[in-house]
Amino acid sequence: MFFIKKNLSFILIFFTIFSLDRISKYVIIKNYEKTGNSEFFSSLYLNLDLIWNKGIAFGLFSFSSINTYNFITIIILAVILGVFYMLIYSKKSEKIFFLLVFSGAVGNFYDRIVFKAVPDFIDLHVNNIHWFVFNVSDMFITLGVLGLIFNEILKKK
Repeated sequence: MFFIKKNLSFILIFFTIFSLDRISKYVIIKNYEKTGNSEFFSSLYLNLDLIWNKGIAFGLFSFSSINTYNFITIIILAVILGVFYMLIYSKKSEKIFFLLVFSGAVGNFYDRIVFKAVPDFIDLHVNNIHWFVFNVSDMFITLGVLGLIFNEILKKK
């Protein structure tokens, strides 16, 4: 009980991020199931278009072999457990950044287990130049990693 009271704000942040990720993916997936169209929204700089990512970050290491997929999933679980360890034992200034990474990673890991792929749908682009397609979890992972990098740079000064 003491652990929960002491870390209530972090637990709430985790569930908020996880819920935002779940809701956004649910809306995109249900739209696809209902219409058969992977495109949810399209504009000059932003498309919301469902793709299924069987690899790791930004679709890297996508393999069709189930054994390779399972091996990568086990490695991802080990990384998530490592991030959780760092989250638990980090100083307060770093804890929030590890929490962002952990929360996003758990969201994507959930998809790997349930769907056997991660639904990505946010496509930023200028004309025909597209960034990697990503999702809400990826945004929080990126923010957390950037926060850790900047925190480390500021500590050095």
